[in-house]
Amino acid sequence: MEKEGKYIYCIIGTRQERNFGSIGIGARGDEVLTISYDDLSMVVSNYPTAKLVVNKQNLLDHQKVIEKVMKEFDSVLPVKFGTIASGADEIRNLLDRRYMEFRNALRYIDHKIELGVKGIWKDMDVMFGEIVEENEEIKEARERIQNNRGSEDIQPKLEAGRMVEQALQSKKEKEALKILDALRRTSVDYKLNKPMGDNMFINAAFLVDSGREKEFDNIMDDLSKEYKDRVGFMYAGPLPVFNFVNIVIYPEEWER
Repeated sequence: MEKEGKYIYCIIGTRQERNFGSIGIGARGDEVLTISYDDLSMVVSNYPTAKLVVNKQNLLDHQKVIEKVMKEFDSVLPVKFGTIASGADEIRNLLDRRYMEFRNALRYIDHKIELGVKGIWKDMDVMFGEIVEENEEIKEARERIQNNRGSEDIQPKLEAGRMVEQALQSKKEKEALKILDALRRTSVDYKLNKPMGDNMFINAAFLVDSGREKEFDNIMDDLSKEYKDRVGFMYAGPLPVFNFVNIVIYPEEWER
């Protein structure tokens, strides 16, 4: 039988014992509880100490617990997915050793939330058409290919493909900057993540004071109207602040 450990979701600033319900990772109905040291607590549930499988359901369960905690606490430090301690004593020892680090991180994110924004071009044919019109070199390369349609030389096509790829990246960056300029005025910080696919030009996370969430919402509404024929926005939040604070606990730390 595998030894039971404590799966860790996040850190909060409280000394009170809390029970967030039977929503623990692994679909076993484990209760999510707090283990405290001084005025810090780790939110945990029982789980075997064997390495956790990285799959969509487990990742969602991890995030759902943190989002449940966020409904009651304004400052929540996410802990990296898959972190398991052997027991309560290890958790208290770690909270003791890294007390000031965790306290300072909680102060930094106090009353702040993460909001995610992705922008997707609706019609890539239009985008590629704009790229050709905006770039004389690509226009000339296309004409050469058309004029030598029977040629077996693929080098011109490869070169044209490279130029289009570079121009597409440049266009993504320019259009992303316009969105960033509109949104970062209401943000404490932001982070750009890699866009996925040709049609996504921005994939950003914003750290926002919770009191300014409505202001951020209004700007998103304005952007959606302004770009309604060109861009589809995916807007999510409030989310755990994974892009700005994600506590990592290395295995050797448990051994001290």
